[in-house]
Amino acid sequence: MRLRPPGFYRRIKLLLRREAWRVRIIFWCGGLSVGITAVALAIAADYVQAWFRTLIAPSPYLALIITPAGLALSVALTQRYFPGSQGSGIPQAIAARQFESEAARNKLLSLRLAAGKVVLTLLGLFAGASTGREGPTVQVGASVMHAVGRIWPGKYQGLILAGGAAGVAAAFNTPLAGIVFAIEEMSRSFEQRTSGLVITAVIIAGLASLALLGNYSYFGHTAATLSRLQDWAAVPLCGVVGGLLGGVFSKIVVAVARGLPGRIGALIGRHPVIFAALCGLAVAGIGILGGGTTYGTGYDEAKALVEGTAPVAPSFGILKFLATTLSTVSGIPGGIFSPSLAVGAGIGANLAALLPGTPAGAVILLGMVGYFSGVVQAPITAFVIVLEMTNGQSMTVPVMLTAVIAYGTARFIGTRPIYHALSENFLPKG
Repeated sequence: MRLRPPGFYRRIKLLLRREAWRVRIIFWCGGLSVGITAVALAIAADYVQAWFRTLIAPSPYLALIITPAGLALSVALTQRYFPGSQGSGIPQAIAARQFESEAARNKLLSLRLAAGKVVLTLLGLFAGASTGREGPTVQVGASVMHAVGRIWPGKYQGLILAGGAAGVAAAFNTPLAGIVFAIEEMSRSFEQRTSGLVITAVIIAGLASLALLGNYSYFGHTAATLSRLQDWAAVPLCGVVGGLLGGVFSKIVVAVARGLPGRIGALIGRHPVIFAALCGLAVAGIGILGGGTTYGTGYDEAKALVEGTAPVAPSFGILKFLATTLSTVSGIPGGIFSPSLAVGAGIGANLAALLPGTPAGAVILLGMVGYFSGVVQAPITAFVIVLEMTNGQSMTVPVMLTAVIAYGTARFIGTRPIYHALSENFLPKG
């Protein structure tokens, strides 16, 4: 009688291999480091945004000085000391995965660059820019994982992927969204050999965030549903409008990043610091016009719209769209995740006014996923992240349909996925 299955001792031997445990420890330590870093950045971001609001409290017009100066300083420091840290950080992580040379990867992912990314992201938020911290957390997470892997030299597939995914999971407290983001957005494929390690790193990063910040829904909770047949008109409406506006945003950002044609593009290329200051001046003007609601990540305004706890001006959506566009094209380090979701919430609130009788909270949720899907063109990531952040499982099917419609709309107008389009700027030409 056979007491043990065939290959039992061989599997035990493989399980106890020193190299296998070394790889596991690298991924586990990296995931923990990313989780702690993401939480620290989240806490610091809240503080610097509060400091900005304190600075402009005596007069909102002080933003006309602080915001242009802050954005100009951020771009100057980026170009002089931290080239490669500009923008979201997700395109850099995507590009780094395509390099075979470690020297080439180090230009986009390093602890020095991660430190600069954190400081400059916080500087942008301190100056009132309409940016987020989640995209930067992806580059920081990928940099941390890359650095941890260098402690024990070796070819560790999936480290950058795991770091980026862990960054999303810890930043939003959404482990499932982190995994989906890794599959759909960062890699467009999933290596079977490292899938378990990537998922484990994401879980550890999520647990670190959970332990330090507690269990919470990022944008609160809404119990709104589409209970009547006529309420479902919100799905195509939010999908088409959100996809169009998200696609327009993406087109603008990619066009400016690649360099506008003609004299304007030449001037921006020669004087990036002045251009950043002018963008900052416009962002400040929009902020004054919007009563201060368009500065920063937009987290408070989006949460208030989702939960219906506080009034938000009807102009919030379009003003936040303009402020986010200008902040992004200015060239400062900063993400678009949270601001995009806030823009979507504002658009949803506007569309809800066109659908009397339909629960406003449901339309706002659809506006968020529609716009976000139009921007990133990753519909699965879009609906998973919105559902996880709002605990809105009762809206699963409408949210999924809206994401797909928005994706199709953005593709119809010729928009490419923004992160992959931007990642080409960091790849060798030709």
